[in-house]
Amino acid sequence: MNTARDLAITALDAPPGRSVEQGDLSLALAGAEVLDLVEAGALTLDDDRLVPGTAAATGDRLLDEAAAALLRKEPYETVTDWLWRRGSGLASAYVDDLEQTGPATRGRGPRFPLGSGRTVPVESPARARAEERRASGEPVLAALAAAAGIDEPAGTAEDLTDDTVTTVLAAVGDAVMELEAVRQRRSIEDSAFDNVWRGF
Repeated sequence: MNTARDLAITALDAPPGRSVEQGDLSLALAGAEVLDLVEAGALTLDDDRLVPGTAAATGDRLLDEAAAALLRKEPYETVTDWLWRRGSGLASAYVDDLEQTGPATRGRGPRFPLGSGRTVPVESPARARAEERRASGEPVLAALAAAAGIDEPAGTAEDLTDDTVTTVLAAVGDAVMELEAVRQRRSIEDSAFDNVWRGF
């Protein structure tokens, strides 16, 4: 199971009119990678610290990159530090990878005027798997999709009893809220700056 890839496909399949912030999605993808690496046995959590395991190839280029990027010296990295470091530009990396490997393509045709074609998922086993997980309300994917702003939050918290999963999802939620606070602060500062210039 590749939660990060499923999340990226889910983001590309977001309903029209729903704006998914690249930063929020990147943070959620970095969290999904942690869970994928734990599942692959390449990583364990000690409280909120990422403890690398044996570096075995997962068969997924981006996940292998994530495994190689793990800090291997104590006191190891916290989940939060990982989200900010690994998450930088991660949404774009997943979109590019999906285009290159086939589950997505640049939209063309009357709905996508030349030069504005956004990336859209194509019919594929990868898309079918992501859609099935989303439709079933699978709690981990649902929580990550909500954190990224793809879907409305669903009441699935009671289904998340694994400590590793709850630690990662809590860190993703906190990081997304922190990023939103930064956006709001910048918006207020920009607005104040504009008002100052209008006064001259």
